[in-house]
Amino acid sequence: MQQEEIVTPDKNSNKGKKEQVQEMFDTISPSYDGLNRVMTLRMDISWRKHVREKIAQIKPGTILDVATGTGDLAIELSKIPSAHITAVDISQGMLSVGEKKVKELGLSERIVMQVADSENLPFADGSFDAVTVSFGIRNFENLHKGLSELRRVLRPGGRLVILETSVPTRFPYKQGYKLYTKFIVPLMGKLLAKNKNAYAYLSESAAKFPFGKKLSGILKDEIGFSKVHFIPQSLGVATIYIADK
Repeated sequence: MQQEEIVTPDKNSNKGKKEQVQEMFDTISPSYDGLNRVMTLRMDISWRKHVREKIAQIKPGTILDVATGTGDLAIELSKIPSAHITAVDISQGMLSVGEKKVKELGLSERIVMQVADSENLPFADGSFDAVTVSFGIRNFENLHKGLSELRRVLRPGGRLVILETSVPTRFPYKQGYKLYTKFIVPLMGKLLAKNKNAYAYLSESAAKFPFGKKLSGILKDEIGFSKVHFIPQSLGVATIYIADK
């Protein structure tokens, strides 16, 4: 098992990563949706659609969306007929934004949102047909513990689909991506969200997080999923991982 590098929002803080991440998202929650659309050039919308399509293949009745944030993926998943979604996050600020969106869309009976720790999920073994995470696993304090929890609450034969940022590997996309995330993203965070440090952390954590074959190897060889494959999105700036139990 490889030792993962811990990237935190505030390197000068004595608080743990989990607490720092919670406070950071509580702070930026009012502007998160708008800034996320700007930063991804709205490509995140199509990425979530692809996640929904991969989950819909197994016709799930129950879905757990972990690190749901403001609920965008949970709302997308509600398009799967008869699926009931439980959406959890450690940030009440993000959930409050999500709950308002869910209510306005008339989805309160399909989507239940609650505070929960991804590394200590309050659900029994095998509770869900499918589990999803979008742009959340790199915020786990303990990656292996968090991924093991996702597998634990998944029923045998169930499916985990992860959408996470990654780094393009081909020239010139790799170089352009590094410039964009190192300079442009923190600047947008400072101007639009009034929080440069938060978006600098999001960029740094994305750059240092294992992706592609490395993360697939962790899911299969270390966490114990039986079948894992990954699909790069938009020249590799994001990747979808499909792991079956």
